[in-house]
Amino acid sequence: MRTGIFLNYAGGFLEAVDQIVELEKVGVDVAFVAEAYSYDAISQLGFLAAKTTRMELATGVVPIYIRTPTLLAMTAAGLDYVSDGRFRLGIGTSGPQVMEGFHGVPFDAPLGRTREVIDICRQVWRRERVTYDGKHYQIPLPADRGTGLGKPLQLINHPVRDSIPINIAALGPKNVELTAEIANGWQPVFFLPEKADEVWGDALRAGFAKRDPALGPLDVTVSAPLAIGDDVNDRLAWTKPQLALYIGGMGARGKNFYHNLATRYGYGDVANDIQDLYLAGKKTEAIAAVPDELVRAVSLVGPRGYVKERLAAFAEAGTTTLLLQPLSGDRAETLRFVEELRELLP
Repeated sequence: MRTGIFLNYAGGFLEAVDQIVELEKVGVDVAFVAEAYSYDAISQLGFLAAKTTRMELATGVVPIYIRTPTLLAMTAAGLDYVSDGRFRLGIGTSGPQVMEGFHGVPFDAPLGRTREVIDICRQVWRRERVTYDGKHYQIPLPADRGTGLGKPLQLINHPVRDSIPINIAALGPKNVELTAEIANGWQPVFFLPEKADEVWGDALRAGFAKRDPALGPLDVTVSAPLAIGDDVNDRLAWTKPQLALYIGGMGARGKNFYHNLATRYGYGDVANDIQDLYLAGKKTEAIAAVPDELVRAVSLVGPRGYVKERLAAFAEAGTTTLLLQPLSGDRAETLRFVEELRELLP
């Protein structure tokens, strides 16, 4: 099992980079930079490429709606170039709240657009003249929609690799099935190992049945808050604001992917309470309504023996890359948590 680190997109990036350099030295394999309604992930990854030498660098994730497929491919090829072949493209759809509320673009056809974006990216990286007649993207633009002057072009540069790994962040059954079929990696959120097969197993198996063997095994990249020690139970509260935000506030009633996931995990009543409180503006109460049981189930928080047991559960559920979120404000403690975790890996 590989280990990775997730950079917080809300701030403190320059300080985090110094920590990333230290974590690379102790063997952490990959660093992910998220993109929400924050600084973009791309500029930060370019900076990280200059500061690191070995670890893989990845978007975790960028939304497909706000860049054209060819721009996404160009950007990925550029990051792969400046990192000397260490880049992984993580993509997702985000949700209506961010796409429509922040970017002002329609949130439509997530499955169809994801498939077409990946098709076009891989065409660009192979330096083919890009021609695509999809439902959502047409390249070149047809004459009846433009001037008729557009001609197929190919990427001028020669990419470091003609096939850059692609992760998809997916939660719903159809999205997960598509991921298992066409992606190199899958990035779920709030992963509860004991419920993973019940929630996603059928979708994964359906996708694997259509998967091209040339893609190789699917890299299952799972995020997990981390704190190791006999007196770290208080750290469970540190991750409750994020859970409350996603379950309660990332979308309207009936259109919140994270609320749906908590419900499928068996926490429907709790999810409803959190959502009611959050949408009523009672954020403090919503955070308090997140149960320790749920936080603990999706985290690696506790004594070494307990964390070792949880690692075995994550491995049994198919995790191949563990994306750590150390629950600490102290650099030395963060480093200790990660080093101890690596010692406990199965």
